[in-house]
Amino acid sequence: MRPRFNMPHLSPGGYKAMVGLETYLATCGLEIGLIHLIKLRVSQINGCAYCIDMHWKDLRAASETEQRLYGLDAWEESPYYTDRERAAFAWAEAITNLHDGHVSDAAYETVRQHFNEKEISDLTIAVATINSWNRLAIAARSEPGKYHPAKHQA
Repeated sequence: MRPRFNMPHLSPGGYKAMVGLETYLATCGLEIGLIHLIKLRVSQINGCAYCIDMHWKDLRAASETEQRLYGLDAWEESPYYTDRERAAFAWAEAITNLHDGHVSDAAYETVRQHFNEKEISDLTIAVATINSWNRLAIAARSEPGKYHPAKHQA
């Protein structure tokens, strides 16, 4: 597939607003590794090849293990994740898969066991943000494979 349009060039104000959300998420207090895992998991659900490529590379650059990356699509059956991560994945999936038109009380009760209210709010912003990025990248047909992660400090 060929890219359709260059959204950052054509809509710089909208793009800058999205980057503003990323700036907030980087400083909100949630673990950066968790945010990247959420971004990868939501991108898998949405089938966004560009974002899967990007977040996989970002996680590897941050020294995430391949085992945890390969197991992410089956996180419920993989023993590599903490209870906190599992709660975040369940919350992210509930927000992303709005087939019933709402996020269940059960999903909320699960995430509340591992996150305080501010963290749940920030986690929700992270999920909403990556869902938006996925839709933008899919619509524009952003080309996967060309992304290079920034170097991470050990």
